[in-house]
Amino acid sequence: MVNLKSLPSPEEPAEALAAVVALRLLADKLEHSAVSSAIEQGWSWSQIAEALGVSKQAAHKRLASVHSKADS
Repeated sequence: MVNLKSLPSPEEPAEALAAVVALRLLADKLEHSAVSSAIEQGWSWSQIAEALGVSKQAAHKRLASVHSKADS
């Protein structure tokens, strides 16, 4: 886990906003890897959506490309 105290202060906007971008990219990469693994393990879109706290439709719409990459 990341130590939140080591994140840049919002008082330093350039550093803080760069950290936000990096965290979003990292989160997206982790999410795609986890969804790919879940699909490989036989999880349903309903299970994935529940784990992510979103609707099945939202999960599928946002992450369907992960599914097609996992099938390739």
